[in-house]
Amino acid sequence: MPASHSQTAPGATQRLDLWLWYARLFKTRRLAAHAVQGGKVHLNDQRVKAAHVVRVEDALSVSRSGYTLRLTVRALPLRRGPAAEAEQCYEETAASRAQRETVAEQQRLAAACMPRSAERPTRQGRRELRRLRGRE
Repeated sequence: MPASHSQTAPGATQRLDLWLWYARLFKTRRLAAHAVQGGKVHLNDQRVKAAHVVRVEDALSVSRSGYTLRLTVRALPLRRGPAAEAEQCYEETAASRAQRETVAEQQRLAAACMPRSAERPTRQGRRELRRLRGRE
């Protein structure tokens, strides 16, 4: 990553919601702020607010559906750049990566086991599906 696009100085700080958005962990800054407010993001194993400052070498954990990303902050980006640039701002732990890959594999296997139809179900078929799923 070019030096002009990030800060790695030990004293440099940045808002947590901005860092999450710049690092492309969330599509919008508002979604990042809501995740922090909802307790889905922890900084150094502490629940914090969106305006809390992030420093280089801080530990972040971001809860997603089915797994938790555990990251170490490596740089503070100055802009929301391309994904390749954003990936250099953090380092994911090996355990987190393994957990994420396991969950992805389980989801792929679950999707493969689901019956697929070549066409849209009829009214009768939809009613049968609802009964099977316990919604009727």
